[in-house]
Amino acid sequence: MAMKEQSRKVYKSMQGKEIDVDKLRARNELTLAVGNARVNARGDELGAGGKIIRKREDVMAEYYTKHPDSIPTKQKTAKAPKTVAEQTDKNILDQDPFGEEE
Repeated sequence: MAMKEQSRKVYKSMQGKEIDVDKLRARNELTLAVGNARVNARGDELGAGGKIIRKREDVMAEYYTKHPDSIPTKQKTAKAPKTVAEQTDKNILDQDPFGEEE
């Protein structure tokens, strides 16, 4: 079975330059993130000198072992809405056209 190819996010700037967002994200994966969170752009925890202390996968695994209720699950698909005939308990053929029901 063939895997579905992910669409590449390529945008065109106002000056006509093409910007590949996925390529840009992959190129800067190990770059220090802005702020005081001490992580890189990928989510790895960093120590002194920018050395990786814990990988993103280890951080995520620890979080999900501590919070088992937060594991993402597939959501149920919504059922099609019922038709008017299915919503009413009464059969349309049994109703009096003048509204004089017993």
